[in-house]
Amino acid sequence: MNTDRMTTGLALLARVGGASAPAIVDALAAIAPDLATFTIGFAYGEVCARPDLDPQQRQLATVAALAALGGLEPQLDFHVAGALNVGCTPVQIVELMIHLVIYAGFPAALNGITVARKVFERRGLSHVATETAPVADRRAAGTAGLRRIDGVVGERVVDSLRDIAPDLGRFIVEFAFGEIYPRHGLDLPARELVTVAALAALGNAAPQLRVHMHGFLNVGGSVEQLVGIVTHIAVYAGFPRAIDAALAAKAVVAERAATGHGA
Repeated sequence: MNTDRMTTGLALLARVGGASAPAIVDALAAIAPDLATFTIGFAYGEVCARPDLDPQQRQLATVAALAALGGLEPQLDFHVAGALNVGCTPVQIVELMIHLVIYAGFPAALNGITVARKVFERRGLSHVATETAPVADRRAAGTAGLRRIDGVVGERVVDSLRDIAPDLGRFIVEFAFGEIYPRHGLDLPARELVTVAALAALGNAAPQLRVHMHGFLNVGGSVEQLVGIVTHIAVYAGFPRAIDAALAAKAVVAERAATGHGA
């Protein structure tokens, strides 16, 4: 492995992990030392070293992907702590888990909160709870949010459910966009970033992924950041899902160019 990549990777891993000597080296020394080398030199030295996402965005994307996938509690624990180490706040992490209720379900959100609680307790963060006042008119707030974030594409999704599951369409508007999205703690670009990361990692919701790629760009995200998210996913959910997400991003960018929507 290239020495420069290893040096860069060690420095980035130390920043995320909060230790100068990564534990992964000793943990894998007796069984798969090359895996430790690839983790440091490739995952951190090449992928995480890319400038398209800042450290906080990268950790939020990682936490969203791992929490959505489920069953990866040791890695999620490490990256929740890593998010704190690079400057993310406990409130952002809690809000990320609440946000995942929409896209990965309540079990994923509850399990993610359980991991976050353990990390917070180790840090002596005894009270990080926040409550957002209920929205007076969920329907109006949800409709406005849906239009702002997903535009006509989101409205078409809701309309397509009227003849089969109208309540599901109503829940999308009133609960997802009328209650979850207006909450404090994560701004809209961050919410769409974690949505794209979670859906890309799950790999089984291509239409919704494209909708939220549009949404990410609609609320101020850039094409470079979008590419950064899907490239980053290769480390945490594998290359096939990253490739599928990259092809979805390509289609979204082409659609926007064809309609004069810009980036």
